[in-house]
Amino acid sequence: MAVPKRQVKRAVDRNRIKRLIRESFRQHQAQLQGLDVVVLVRHGILQMSNEAVFRALDKHWNLLSKKCVN
Repeated sequence: MAVPKRQVKRAVDRNRIKRLIRESFRQHQAQLQGLDVVVLVRHGILQMSNEAVFRALDKHWNLLSKKCVN
């Protein structure tokens, strides 16, 4: 997981994002079993609500699990 200071200035915001990513991964751990995942944060994540971040991560986890099954 990479939440660089360059992208997200305040430590409070970086920690919030990391908590959200960890929780989303924990909820999808069974479907991602056996995979090593690297999560990179992009600009604009601070404007997203927690629910929007969870939805985006859900979409990415589902795409990743579908690609790895094939």
